[in-house]
Amino acid sequence: MQWRGRRQSDNVDDRRGLKTAGTVGGGGLILALIYALLGGDPRVILDGMQTETEGGSGRQESSEPGSAQTAGSGSDEQREFVAVVLADTEDVWRETFSATGRQYKDPKLVLFNGRVNTACGGASSAVGPFYCPADQEVYLDLDFFATLSRDLGAKGDFARAYVIAHEVGHHVQNLLGISRYAAEQRQKLSEAAYNRLSVKVELQADCLAGVWAQRTHQKKNVLEAGDQEEAIAAAAAVGDDALQSRGQGEVVPDSFTHGSSEQRMKWFSRGFARGDMDECDTFQSDSEVAGRE
Repeated sequence: MQWRGRRQSDNVDDRRGLKTAGTVGGGGLILALIYALLGGDPRVILDGMQTETEGGSGRQESSEPGSAQTAGSGSDEQREFVAVVLADTEDVWRETFSATGRQYKDPKLVLFNGRVNTACGGASSAVGPFYCPADQEVYLDLDFFATLSRDLGAKGDFARAYVIAHEVGHHVQNLLGISRYAAEQRQKLSEAAYNRLSVKVELQADCLAGVWAQRTHQKKNVLEAGDQEEAIAAAAAVGDDALQSRGQGEVVPDSFTHGSSEQRMKWFSRGFARGDMDECDTFQSDSEVAGRE
């Protein structure tokens, strides 16, 4: 992916080198970590911890002088990459929303080390990248990129770009009211039924990431040979079946919350091939969610 020398977003909030003040319910954090390791969505746990950051406990304080990442550090290139990808998502979704008479509100992307407090609760980097609807911010510990490449086998710049675009896809869903709808259904559905709904939400975010990739390349000609395959490999690596097999040695389809590797690859590819967010309607039949049209 050709990204160097291009516009960087101003919406990156770099909190690396800061320490989190206050305590966030340790039991809830442990549950989130366990849930994530089993292939689930840690936001299911984190959403319920929102009140713990109210009243000032969600603030952050500077650590010892000089501990924050500064220009010239080893992580700066990754930060620049993140800022370029975020800028590309801004360009695509601003134009897309404007074409339908709506206004796109840019999300913030927060970089952190180890642990962060959010409007959805406290989180460790162990939960991986996530989006918090309550503050409309994407959270990312850059160490996840090393995990993605080293442990999950998804290498390359575009695999990393897919991760960012997927989380921004959740922001698009939030602006469209889809996140609120899913949250409302949580109290009405059985666990199995809500898991199926969660899969549809995640697959739609994959499809929206594909739309972003296609439109960005169409406008800026930034993709190189093998980039699409890198994104598809990343989608496959974070499929529920792949993560469950790695984490617990068995696959339990009824517990899927993000979709199988095959589903995630198909819906990213669908968005990439068609470049139209209207093609990302996963809220129809289960057969269509599975990729059989």
